Amino acid sequence: MFVNRKDELRFLDSLYRSGKKEVLILYGRRRVGKTELVKRFIEGKKAVYFLADRDGLESNAKRFYREAAEVLDLPKVEVRDFREAFELLKLKAPERLVVVIDEFSYLLLTDKNASAVFQHVIDEILDDRFFLILSGSIIGLMEGLMEYGNPLYGRRTAQLKLKPLNFFHVREYFKNSPIETVVKIYSVTGGVPMYFRLFEGRNFEEELLKVAFSPTSILYEEPEFILREELGDVHRHYLILEAIALGKHRVSEIANFAGIEAKDMPKYLRTLISLELVRREVPVTEPERSKKARYYLNDNFFAFWFRFVKPNRGKIELGTFEMDWDAFNTYVGKAFEEIARQFLIELNKAGKLPFHFTKIGRWWRKGKEIDLVALNERGRKALFVEVKWKDLSEREARGILRGLERKAELVGLDGGEKSYGLVAKKVEGKEELREEGFLVWDLEDFERFLSLRKERV
Repeated sequence: MFVNRKDELRFLDSLYRSGKKEVLILYGRRRVGKTELVKRFIEGKKAVYFLADRDGLESNAKRFYREAAEVLDLPKVEVRDFREAFELLKLKAPERLVVVIDEFSYLLLTDKNASAVFQHVIDEILDDRFFLILSGSIIGLMEGLMEYGNPLYGRRTAQLKLKPLNFFHVREYFKNSPIETVVKIYSVTGGVPMYFRLFEGRNFEEELLKVAFSPTSILYEEPEFILREELGDVHRHYLILEAIALGKHRVSEIANFAGIEAKDMPKYLRTLISLELVRREVPVTEPERSKKARYYLNDNFFAFWFRFVKPNRGKIELGTFEMDWDAFNTYVGKAFEEIARQFLIELNKAGKLPFHFTKIGRWWRKGKEIDLVALNERGRKALFVEVKWKDLSEREARGILRGLERKAELVGLDGGEKSYGLVAKKVEGKEELREEGFLVWDLEDFERFLSLRKERV
């Protein structure tokens, strides 16, 4: 089942219909769905799809031509490189031809001349009939194509970094499962299609043990594989990710855990941020360059793996591992904060909040924290929200909201318009709280919002 990607398909279609030569660099982490996206896009179109491997430029060029010859009924001859292959393709190219080189980063890995060869192909051979898509999973190499000094610099007409799907898209995939189950699946897999499709959404606990805690599962060594492919020498990056997963969020804490001098930390953190494995956060009321930064894992599966799989591998391989479900429930609570943030962003887009916010994030100061603060800075309006992964009685919910009002006074937005909200698994008496002016949502409201959105579509 192909999940969503409507915006991306519209974007690809706009390039296809442009009537001119297009060169798209499509990239994103492994398993995020690049191949499925391009295969869905080329359905019903004249297209050559080629999956590169690590056997070198000449071997790939010969195989590329053989596969293209089948599609375009080209003469069965041997070619020496991609230049010759594309010259022959040009002879029989239809009015519009999509050519996809998937895992292009493997060509870059195995031959330093790959970029120069494709520079010649793009500049000297392709004409307005061609839509060339260069797709790859090694993010550093693919982003390098767009850097000044690379032979392909300036040759692309567009780029698309494919991101994981959000929680609501994953919910669409598991439409017949309880939404609580989908929250748990998302907290483990994020929006990476290859990961969440390993679950059936029926018996979460059984499925999790099979999918993540079996030495034969494809996920068991996945983070190590990704890190080795992207970084080569992974030891220090590995320790940094482990530190963050275990709750070390300040540079000094991470450095101490990893045994790295604090002055050397920025280069490692920059790399992990560029790979979108780590994100840097400052309190939402602070400027971006604030020194109050904290670092969090930006990938749910990496966060889960470093928290639960990596520390228990010895027991897993001995067959003596037992899951700590209480610890897992606490972990889901942190992941639920991101789901709540996505929900507020969707409400904001739909105009379902008291004001349109322009900024949303966490806030903290001297041991006090607020899970989410949404701001309209020009209008001096703020929405303060606490997020709880639990069923709350009306009394508990009221206590949390009163505490939130007190913490909000510390944020220092005097004179502005303030609203207070709560997102939880389930909230009793939420209608009474709403009548008092509080904004209260639970999983039932998530479902209702999704239903309304589908009706509008």
